[in-house]
Amino acid sequence: MKIHIRNPRLIDPRNGIDTQCDLFIAAGRVVGIGNPPVAFHANQTIDADGLIACPGLVDISARLREPGFEYKATLESELKAAVAGGVTSLACPPDTDPVLDEPGLVEMLKYRAKQLNLAHVYPLGALTRRLEGKQLTEMNQLMEAGCVGFSQANAPLTDTQVLRHALQYAATFGLTVWLRPEDAWLARGGVAHDGEVAARLGLPGIPSSAETIALATILTLVEDTGARVHLCRLSTRDGVEMVRQAKARRLPVSCDVAAHQLHLTEHDIGYFETHCHLKPPLRTQRDKEALRTGVADGTVDAVCSDHTPVDDDAKLVPFAESEAGATGLEFLLSLTLKWAQESGIALPAALARVTSEPARLLQIDAGHLSVGAVADICLFDPEHYWKVDPQALLSQGKNTPFLGLELPGKVRWTLVAGQIAHRA
Repeated sequence: MKIHIRNPRLIDPRNGIDTQCDLFIAAGRVVGIGNPPVAFHANQTIDADGLIACPGLVDISARLREPGFEYKATLESELKAAVAGGVTSLACPPDTDPVLDEPGLVEMLKYRAKQLNLAHVYPLGALTRRLEGKQLTEMNQLMEAGCVGFSQANAPLTDTQVLRHALQYAATFGLTVWLRPEDAWLARGGVAHDGEVAARLGLPGIPSSAETIALATILTLVEDTGARVHLCRLSTRDGVEMVRQAKARRLPVSCDVAAHQLHLTEHDIGYFETHCHLKPPLRTQRDKEALRTGVADGTVDAVCSDHTPVDDDAKLVPFAESEAGATGLEFLLSLTLKWAQESGIALPAALARVTSEPARLLQIDAGHLSVGAVADICLFDPEHYWKVDPQALLSQGKNTPFLGLELPGKVRWTLVAGQIAHRA
């Protein structure tokens, strides 16, 4: 299939490209930028006048719910949601059922995803058996099966000796460990930020110190072992500052933030809005501004969707009894654009946080449009605002704090390996 994308504004942050020019695709790869290769004859021409062409988005946290939780979502439904949101590569946490702690399970997931011929799936393997925090998995075997890193997802790892051994093992083999910093004891039973809103509503809180105490432990062990660690879903001002200082000391750490954390605070819980029951919890306005600043100055390496589809019944209960999570794959681009507009961030710098930077963290060849690169491309209209309608979402999970809002950036075309995976 040979495709000519005519007259888009081409933005490729990794290669420093921001210009109006044509793009030429053949055999699943980019074969020309600006000028076609010799004897190129397109089978299809896409008129992209007024659209932006960028690398397909790379999402480093998207729960696909298979295997084991198909009543919440299926691999097919969520990968359709991914390409509808311009996401062409994604990493999925290991908290499925069974947990991704065996090579055969990882291979099966990758095979199922490949058969669907939608977005590329890169699993994170379990750091410990059954995510119980006791016995390490065979990380090297899981890596050979296709894992790009190792994680506890949201499961606690309270034994610091096990954590230290995990980091030592990872350092030996050059693996990356993905950890969400949260002290399990301080967070125990909490459902919201430990602040004025939780106090007014009578909700058990999770203090900011749950994040910073866990971060202090992780950073100390990183310094001790030399392991490469990615810190998932920062939520506090102090957490961002600790990572900033760790990077200044040249520790091998990186971090991300969920897109919704750049727009929402504890006050959005309102009167027990269960769509705002999230992990980590929505925090203060001061924390939100610190996260925005961290993304802008590069302390925070990437923005992710933290896509967590939940069935309706799990949200139609009292706040404290509801299941945490929100759908996010179809909002990643729009929420990033909204943050950039409000913060005065140039579009190439904003798109880097959801394309080239997450690809670098995953150590995959994605997130760029160099000649010869796999043609994973997102074409979107930056001027088109779309209303969040649950019935129009392709994700099986309709749970989102943004219902009814208008968001910028409508994805018109998504190409995966040179094939049209979505058109709107």
